[in-house]
Parts: sequence; structure tokens; C-alpha cells
Amino acid sequence: MAVRRATVEHVFGTPKAWMGSTPFLMKGLKGVRTEMSLAILAYNVKRMIRLFGATWLIQAIRA
Repeated sequence: MAVRRATVEHVFGTPKAWMGSTPFLMKGLKGVRTEMSLAILAYNVKRMIRLFGATWLIQAIRA
């Protein structure tokens, strides 16, 4: 349980905390899926910048 909590649950807990632990703003499965996808995308971009730096990420996007 400790390993799962350390490796998986923070991925969903962080975007939820960014959203203020509020309900989803969109209605319906399609809207909620889109909203969560955008939150996960923002989390992944922020993590890439932290791991590799912004210069590397900008070069990778331009390539």
C-alpha cells in the first residue's frame, strides 16, 4: 500500500489539489474527461520542465 501511495496516487491528487478539490466544472462524461485530460497535461508539462528544464522542452516542441 505504501508503494502504491508513493508512486500512483500523487498523480491524481496533485491535479485535484490544483483544482481546489472542487467538483468538475463541466457536465457529462465528455466534458469531465476533457477537463481531467487538460489537468493531467498541465501536470506532465510542469514535471517535464522540472526534470529537463524549459530550454530542452522548447527545443523538443519545435522539432
